[in-house]
Amino acid sequence: MARQRRPIAIDLFAGAGGLSLGFEQAGFDVVAAVEVDPIHCAIHQFNFPHCAVVPRSVAEVSAIALRQAAKLGDRPVDVVFGGAPCQGFSLMGQRVLDDPRNRLVREFVRLVAELNSSYFVFENVKGLTVGRHRQFLHELIDAFEAKGYAIKLPWQVLNAASFGVPQSRERLILMGAKKGLPLPNYPEPKTRPAGSKENGLPEGPSCYEALQDLPNADEFDLLKSQDWIELVAERWRSPSAYGQQMRCLEGEGWFYGYRRPWNERLLTSSFRTNHTDISRRRFAETRPGEVEPVSRFFRLPPGGVSNTLRAGTDAARGAFTSPRPIHYEHDRCITVREMARLHGFPDWFRLHGTKWHGARQVGNAVPVPLGRAIAAELIQTLGRKPTVPKQAIALGEAELTAMEMSQAARYWQIEVPIARRDRKSGVTKRSQEEVEATRATGL
Repeated sequence: MARQRRPIAIDLFAGAGGLSLGFEQAGFDVVAAVEVDPIHCAIHQFNFPHCAVVPRSVAEVSAIALRQAAKLGDRPVDVVFGGAPCQGFSLMGQRVLDDPRNRLVREFVRLVAELNSSYFVFENVKGLTVGRHRQFLHELIDAFEAKGYAIKLPWQVLNAASFGVPQSRERLILMGAKKGLPLPNYPEPKTRPAGSKENGLPEGPSCYEALQDLPNADEFDLLKSQDWIELVAERWRSPSAYGQQMRCLEGEGWFYGYRRPWNERLLTSSFRTNHTDISRRRFAETRPGEVEPVSRFFRLPPGGVSNTLRAGTDAARGAFTSPRPIHYEHDRCITVREMARLHGFPDWFRLHGTKWHGARQVGNAVPVPLGRAIAAELIQTLGRKPTVPKQAIALGEAELTAMEMSQAARYWQIEVPIARRDRKSGVTKRSQEEVEATRATGL
């Protein structure tokens, strides 16, 4: 691959790869991704088989090891990006400034400096900018400056709905450069949220435009036992402009990224949910844009945008899945594929086959169009012209999308790092399988 002609990026806390894909689509070669969860690593490996996946905590990784894994030699790193686990900062959870996970943010600073990266992008929840959390943010900026980096101030909280995403999702973005290099700009909003009258910007895609061409998962019994099905072309409706991008039809949707040969007739990440008749009746009585009072599920407005899609808790805290919204047309929760559409993931991009892991991967990710807008500003600051790669990249083996935790750990030859809580005793155990729990509960 012509990596010498494309700027180099490294993804820390990579998850399934929302930022990785956004940066690739803007014209970067993402050469390494660090992620502690072996299931997320497997999904990243499937979608980015040309990227070196490092299945470790960032606290256990050195710059030398990353360079060796990515076969970088002495080539410079243009940008390091990522978002440390943010539960300690989130407005939705317990706000404790001395949360032990804050140390991972400091490991991010360390790796940026050790890699001698020209630029960095740090993303996190909006909650880090308010109240006493702002002190931590100031300390983070001081830590970067002590390592020789200037920060583009004021920092920005960007809403994905302002960048062509059919979802309201606000994220803190902090950008910096080695002192002496030009500082990048934060991207300017490109769209207004569908259904809003905020300003004169073009209206972004709506929930209807995002989902209307997808076949209804409830029509296929096979999706009760597996997350994918191959359908004839007639089962797909005519897509909107946004849907064409997600389907990568007629060359749309690849941007400056590598093409992946894929079967366009596959509907993936679409396991059905077995709702009770009572639940479906409650869903039917909930008007679009309102919250169902018992489940507290939000019903998508066809002409508006989704609420923020969340990941839920990890296995160590009980494997709780955040509510998926109710479909605007069908009396059910949306599928993981429909979540992915609302996040800007194209249809070739696979998530884990189970609803729990798949929804968690979407909810933890930065929406792809937002990542692409941020990366485009860095490309411009670097003075580089993005290029369309001539090479195509074959996707990984399908088995990577269906691994249980222990299987994924064996694949990466590591111990299971994600503990799971025994809900009766409260004791954390490492040997239980999250996937089996997911199937048993129907989440």
